[in-house]
Amino acid sequence: MNHSEQVNLQNIESSAVSSELASFQSFLDDHPKLLVLTGAGISTGSGIPSYRDKTGKWLRRTPIQNQEFDRQALVRQRYWARSILGWDLVSKASPTAGHCALTRWQKAGRISSLVTQNVDGLHRQAKTRGSIDLHGRIDQVHCMECKALYWRDELQGELISNNPELWEYARSSGVDAGPDGDANIDDWDMEKVVVPSCQKCSGVLKPNVVFFGGNVPAARVQSAKASLKQSDALLVIGSSLMVFSGYRFCKYAKDLDIPIAVINQGMTRADDLLTIKLDMDIQRAMALLKA
Repeated sequence: MNHSEQVNLQNIESSAVSSELASFQSFLDDHPKLLVLTGAGISTGSGIPSYRDKTGKWLRRTPIQNQEFDRQALVRQRYWARSILGWDLVSKASPTAGHCALTRWQKAGRISSLVTQNVDGLHRQAKTRGSIDLHGRIDQVHCMECKALYWRDELQGELISNNPELWEYARSSGVDAGPDGDANIDDWDMEKVVVPSCQKCSGVLKPNVVFFGGNVPAARVQSAKASLKQSDALLVIGSSLMVFSGYRFCKYAKDLDIPIAVINQGMTRADDLLTIKLDMDIQRAMALLKA
């Protein structure tokens, strides 16, 4: 391909993107009140990796399962070993342009409610009000016995002091951190990991999130559904919707004959239900679209 052909191709691609953006902007203009559902894709710009690739393929190690965490001490040791390594990435992350754009949209009255599948807290950092944390908050930890609540930051020092060799390993090996305060670690003796316990009753501590295999609290689902009923459209940003907890809102919107729009790079589980889709970088899209 010569230079002239390359320029012509670039112009065609640019024109196609401009047309797609214009169509998506027109959709937003025609639907002034949005229920927004966000996924991991909106946070990748902050340095937090995604769970899946553009085809929906899982990219991480096998996730912690809810029942396994509750029943098996070794699984809890595995979780806290991975968390001591991965928490640093999530705790230092800052909101992206996409998070900040949604805060502006909310202030402009365009968002009936914001529901997020993410546990990273970046919408709160961006000062979005009243978001529904569908899968909970990774910055909180609760006692499974007495229900005492702790901030995750408070436990990091205890984890480090009780597991100094693990911490040194984390600092020197460049362990791959995950999207939920987790990290990939396979070559460590998990039975040696000293896990934190409740300061009030010595009970088992658990991150205040919905693990895989766990149930999203019904109150959160019902609150999101009630907001969707009052919305003109459902807007999904940065989610493949492979997990049912998010996909259910697309099914519910379809039942209510509420249009569904998606901004996401790659396929989604709900592609056959969508009214319109913008397949492009989320940060770029959110910078170009107007509330």
